[in-house]
Amino acid sequence: MQASTLLRRLVAWRRSSPSARPTICRQCQRRQLSLSSIPSPARDRHVRAVESISSAVRGFHDRNEPFRISHGSTNSTRPTTNRKNTVDTGPLSNVLHVDPASKTALVEPNVPMDRLVEATLKHGLIPPVVMEFPGITVGGGYAGTSGESSSFKHGFFNHTINAVEMVLADGEVLTASPTEHSDLFYGAAGALGTLGVTTLVGLQLVPASRYVETTYHPVSSVQQAIDTVRSFTAASNHEYDYVDGILYSPTSGAVVTGRMSDTTNGHAIQRFSDAKDPWFYLHVQDTLSRGATVTEATPLAEYLFRYDRGGFWVGRSAFEYFCFPFTALTRWWLDDFLHTRMLYKALHASGQSRRYIVQDLAVPYDKVVEFVSYTNNRFGIWPLWLCPLRQSPVPTMHPHHVSADGGGQPEMLNVGLWGNCPPGMDYVTVNRELEAKLRDLGAMKWLYAQTYYTEDEFWQMYDRKWYDALREKYRATGLPSVYDKVRYVPTDEDAGVPLAEKPLEERLRAAWPVSGLYGIKKAIESRLYVDARKSAWKDM
Repeated sequence: MQASTLLRRLVAWRRSSPSARPTICRQCQRRQLSLSSIPSPARDRHVRAVESISSAVRGFHDRNEPFRISHGSTNSTRPTTNRKNTVDTGPLSNVLHVDPASKTALVEPNVPMDRLVEATLKHGLIPPVVMEFPGITVGGGYAGTSGESSSFKHGFFNHTINAVEMVLADGEVLTASPTEHSDLFYGAAGALGTLGVTTLVGLQLVPASRYVETTYHPVSSVQQAIDTVRSFTAASNHEYDYVDGILYSPTSGAVVTGRMSDTTNGHAIQRFSDAKDPWFYLHVQDTLSRGATVTEATPLAEYLFRYDRGGFWVGRSAFEYFCFPFTALTRWWLDDFLHTRMLYKALHASGQSRRYIVQDLAVPYDKVVEFVSYTNNRFGIWPLWLCPLRQSPVPTMHPHHVSADGGGQPEMLNVGLWGNCPPGMDYVTVNRELEAKLRDLGAMKWLYAQTYYTEDEFWQMYDRKWYDALREKYRATGLPSVYDKVRYVPTDEDAGVPLAEKPLEERLRAAWPVSGLYGIKKAIESRLYVDARKSAWKDM
């Protein structure tokens, strides 16, 4: 099903009356992961799938062979370097149960955000944190770092999870929660699947609304954007459910606030899911030309996935690569290729992920102006995304900052830096420079992207003693470490192997525009394969 079709189904949902926002309950994690409430066919299928995964993992452990987890999709920009000894968790792709009474859901890890929202909206509920890309999975949100426009209030995605079922690296299956194996529960969040294989997640839910009252607040400087974000996310300000921002230049931008509502309150309805609708970032930019604050009513699902078409603004690079006009007509014509699922597949298959800067950086508020000035001078990449974050307690594998005097963590702002590596610049060198700048500012990057740190540099930022102790305690040393997964692995090209000395097929694939066309081809093939595999899983 096309993403736009699914979103139209989602926004067709209507709820009769709003409910009070619940107080999140941290009790009875065991009960929330109990399979007894799940209908028998789904429960039996889940048990068989977990037994199969456990058996495969135990086999690798007994043979003392390292292995990796394969789930059939990714929203990481890191290239895959080793496909041997993999454990397939692809069948774990179902919403098993939604409980309206407790406002919780039992969800397998490969459920993507759009399917999760579709399932919970039927009960008038949504997850507190919904990642903006429909293809990001529940397991990816837990194993990675997922902070979105509601994260200033709810924290990272894993902060909205009650418990997880995991297969340890020796095949043992256990439940981890804030009260049961709590060190594993918190330690595995953001650890990229290096402490075990997540097989079931118990999620918190909150009442959904029909619309999000979306307001675009113009700003004319980076500092004004920071001050505006902080005022809207202050602990004393409970008015908003969502806050983020877009900077188009050092002197132009908007902070976007969202408030859940069951009526339009007289505002015009604005949609973003159909091919004829505007890309969200272009629409926000258009509102700035009015020179005043603008408020609209956005159907809830269309707000949640507002950045899907165009992948924020990264999709524009495809037009630049193919030297194709970037107009409303061409965006409409090519819409099927411009959703994030297709864009990610094409980016990897084409090899352009090594030429593209896709980095999310967590920067202390008092360093954001300096950092944005640096990125403007060094890269000239605009727009930039701004997203306020509620921090995780340390130790953690999430981006964080601890003051030199051992005090608490300052508030941090996520800055999304996404664009082409400037012409004439070596992408390894500029990424190394970017990482050095982050260290100077006490900032960190998200680990969905490839890192260029040396091993020593990497572990200066994270608590290696704590992490290694968890790996030993839960027998996870047969899995690659976080550093193993994210470290930069040089290619032949990086090592100076001339293109002329490579096989003809590689030379052709690297040439323009063959590289981009090949990426599109593989993206289409991958989508067809995944659709077919999901159909087969229904018969398990």
